[in-house]
Amino acid sequence: MTAPTLKPHLQLALASIAVFTDDGRLDLAELESLLAQASKDGTIDDEEKRVLANILARAERDGVAADVQARIDAVRSAHGLPKA
Repeated sequence: MTAPTLKPHLQLALASIAVFTDDGRLDLAELESLLAQASKDGTIDDEEKRVLANILARAERDGVAADVQARIDAVRSAHGLPKA
C-alpha cells in the first residue's frame, strides 16, 4: 500500500511555511519556488490560486522588496488573482 499524496494546493501551503518561518519575508527566489510548485503540473487550478493569493497577501502585509512586488503584480495579472 502506498502513502497518500497531498493535493497540490496543500503542498503549496506547506511549502509556504518555510518562507514565513525563515526570516518572515518573501524574497524573489522563494516566490519563484512557490510559483514553480504551483505550476509543476502545467496549470494553476482554482485551489492553488486561492492558496497563492493568500500567500501573496500575507507577504505584502509583512513587506516585500520592490522587485518582489513587481513580480507579485505580474503573477496577479497573469493568473487573475485578487489583490488583498
